[in-house]
Amino acid sequence: MIYSTARRALLAGAFLSAFTLGAAAQQPAASPAPAAAPAPAAAPAAAPLPPGSPLIGRPDNEAAAKLAPVAPPPIAAAADKLPIAKLKLPPGFNIEVYAAGMANARSLAEGDKGTIFVGSRAVGKVYAIANKDGKRSVKVLQSDLYRPNGVAFKNGTLYIAELSKVSKIDKVEDNLDSPPKPTMIYDNLPKDEAHGWKFIAIGPDNKLYVPIGQPGNNVLHDDAHGQIRRMNLDGSGAEVVARGVRNTVGFDWNPETKQLYFSDNGRDWMSEDVPQDELNRVTKVGEHFGAPYCLQGNIVDPEFGWGKSCADYTAPVGLLGPHTAALGMRFYTGNMFPKAYKNAIILARHGSWNRSNKAGGDVVVVKLNKDGTMKSMEPFITGFLENNNYVGRPVDVMQLKDGSLLVSDDWNGAVYRVTYGKPKVAAQ
Repeated sequence: MIYSTARRALLAGAFLSAFTLGAAAQQPAASPAPAAAPAPAAAPAAAPLPPGSPLIGRPDNEAAAKLAPVAPPPIAAAADKLPIAKLKLPPGFNIEVYAAGMANARSLAEGDKGTIFVGSRAVGKVYAIANKDGKRSVKVLQSDLYRPNGVAFKNGTLYIAELSKVSKIDKVEDNLDSPPKPTMIYDNLPKDEAHGWKFIAIGPDNKLYVPIGQPGNNVLHDDAHGQIRRMNLDGSGAEVVARGVRNTVGFDWNPETKQLYFSDNGRDWMSEDVPQDELNRVTKVGEHFGAPYCLQGNIVDPEFGWGKSCADYTAPVGLLGPHTAALGMRFYTGNMFPKAYKNAIILARHGSWNRSNKAGGDVVVVKLNKDGTMKSMEPFITGFLENNNYVGRPVDVMQLKDGSLLVSDDWNGAVYRVTYGKPKVAAQ
């Protein structure tokens, strides 16, 4: 156990007092001595961290003491303050502001009529970016929800994942100006704050996939955590399809094999350089991906891995960098980008907080080998990280029907659009 300085001082003082009193009791009686000045009071013990706090397990040293989660700005950035000019892409690609003014904009889903739905984690809102007559406008579709990070859309219905329940709104695009309250379809979910925000998506099997992260940085947990579940679109028939998942906030299905791929964030406070975030692939229902016993496929966890072997768990198909917070990912299936991007994974790395030199804070392209393992990871959008500080933090990516790509940025409360080709043509 790691004790704070105040805690050590308190224990040392108690031990010293006990030792002094015991020694004095063994001395012969003597004439009264002048009263000694009262000893200074010991510093109060630090308040215990709440369950699931990301600071639990932080090493007691000066470098680690400087590290803590990076809070986003409380409001969305003004359109003219967005870092669009700082963002760099490969030659031939263009990036523009698609919509702004959505505080904490995170997960993305597209409706049948072109509406873009945007979840949030911190502000309790779901936004709708409406497209009408060539003009876009942002509406607050729902408010006063609790961590409505995940959004998915199917056949006119919007699905919303809050911390501990999943709800739906039928015919949502017909009622953008006066939407009804969501109808709950599933609430058999834990209420832990740690890793409680959820990315959701609908698979090629027409089922809704919902992850449940571990209830803390690195913990042994019950059977209700550390997994991905799937269920029918009415919330019935829930089953676990993957275990040993620390915290996934992004997944998609390989368009060729239909296998589920997901990003998974590695544990904190082991070191600045390990473990790396993982890219995993589900090949059969019920696979176990190692957490919290095995990390990045080849490191036995120093706390919980005693007596375990990484050979007993499914190894990742690729590694995504240490503490990079790999989140939203999509297989690119469009025709706008060059052929080299076809069926590659485009993945947002939100960026680290528990590294002295931050990593991630970018969008990358992951290309696969024929066997489905990772062949390469290449930069796609950089510039969100400047002088070890964030000017933006990408969360999710989503391909539009025309083959362009949307990228959400919760730091600035904006969504960007990436196109390829001459700007005059690409913007059409």
